Amino acid sequence: MTIKRALISVSDKTNIVPFVKELTELGVEVISTGGTKKLLQESGVDVIGISEVTGFPEIMDGRLKTLHPNIHGGLLAVRGNEKHMAQLDEQGIQPIDLVVVNLYPFKETISKEGVTYEEAIENIDIGGPGMLRAAAKNHQDVVVIVDPQDYEPVLNEIKEAGGVSLEKKRGLAAKVFRHTAAYDALIADYLTNVTGEKEPEQFTVTFEKKQSLRYGENPHQEAVFYQSALPVKGSIASAEQLHGKELSYNNIKDADAALQIVREFTEPAAAAVKHMNPCGVGTGNTIEEAFNKAYAADETSIFGGIIALNREVDKATAEALHQIFLEIIIAPSFSQEALDILTSKKNLRLLTLDVNQPVKSEKQLTSVQGGLLIQDLDLHGFDDAEITIPTKREPTEQEWADLKLAWKVVKHVKSNAIVLAKDDMTIGVGAGQMNRVGSAKIAIEQAGEKAKGSALGSDAFFPMPDTVEEAAKAGIIAIIQPGGSVRDEDSIKKADEYGIAMVFTGIRHFKH
Repeated sequence: MTIKRALISVSDKTNIVPFVKELTELGVEVISTGGTKKLLQESGVDVIGISEVTGFPEIMDGRLKTLHPNIHGGLLAVRGNEKHMAQLDEQGIQPIDLVVVNLYPFKETISKEGVTYEEAIENIDIGGPGMLRAAAKNHQDVVVIVDPQDYEPVLNEIKEAGGVSLEKKRGLAAKVFRHTAAYDALIADYLTNVTGEKEPEQFTVTFEKKQSLRYGENPHQEAVFYQSALPVKGSIASAEQLHGKELSYNNIKDADAALQIVREFTEPAAAAVKHMNPCGVGTGNTIEEAFNKAYAADETSIFGGIIALNREVDKATAEALHQIFLEIIIAPSFSQEALDILTSKKNLRLLTLDVNQPVKSEKQLTSVQGGLLIQDLDLHGFDDAEITIPTKREPTEQEWADLKLAWKVVKHVKSNAIVLAKDDMTIGVGAGQMNRVGSAKIAIEQAGEKAKGSALGSDAFFPMPDTVEEAAKAGIIAIIQPGGSVRDEDSIKKADEYGIAMVFTGIRHFKH
């Protein structure tokens, strides 16, 4: 099919002038609108104004210009349908063979600070999606481009073959419908949030490809990393990679887990993660001290782990990090001396992002086969807890510090979860067991002699006093847990029997 007539109307004007110039050199007649028309004419391109085709002026500040039979008839007519072509002749409508359109910048508009509702609504494109959808529906006869990256491939096919292959046109049409679907999803999401609808009858989301991954959780699984169409500041998807090989699927999940843990702390903190669970968390007066405590928490499991720190990595911390095999280090920044040390390991991934960026409430999406679960992020912190002390003994000042650390960390451990903390660091983590006392035994065994005088945090209540019994045997002196079991009194009595201070928070932190 020879391309004789094109309609060009773009918000993103990247490379549009050279592309259209080459089209005109190939004998293509160009129709254009508004700012695109002005740019092309100023660049010396002969352009037919949209009003010359429709016989109707652009009105309502450009809201209405392309919604006209002379445009949509030229796009929708099936060239092999004699009736369609006869109707074009009867109405004096010329076919349009190529459409190049991209849409009003709705995403960019709502991303701006302080954008008004009126501004957002004014940047909802009407005519653009209509033309794109019409051209894409009739793609066997009309070439449709929405992405400037497709200009060169399309031009090359026209030059080499005199037209564009059906396979290419189908691919371009599919891209158009992905583009308009994403555009509409953003609008729907914006208006849903504005109206405060909590459970819409349909849930539409859109994500943009960030990178292809070598594989998923295992080498036989294909995987791709997509990020939110409206980037989330401080998220792992917005991190800048300074050094090292590409991130893997498991790296990204572990890095996200480490990031969420270290965000629980305002003081210098370090979190080490393996397989989505913390293996060591430490705090200190300096980031070096915090990392050293996280390392000492579990010197075995940290091997091949992911480290998140909430302060700049300095020379001293880098020297400590350099001694261990690590997959990823995440921090707000790295000093030049630290970079010089750490980049000597060619595969070590170094990521920077605003680790201390406040986490905004958003929806957490979890796929199940054939469906999607949606819930709020668990942003409930220690300061939100409704603290009660049911035992005879209250925690000391040091015990409170240990309890708070244990509670902040246990929230991020797979259920059933138990965390032991002492002197600003975790000393034992029991994760993902089918019963709570099993998790407690794992954490206590890992802590060894350090368990004496430590604090224990549990993500959920104790259904029976056996966990308290195990804690007492190990010398644990304080416990923090949600409370709420019908058998709470059994655990309280057991704690009093051993002189353990127990704190109820009134909130559980299951993590499946």
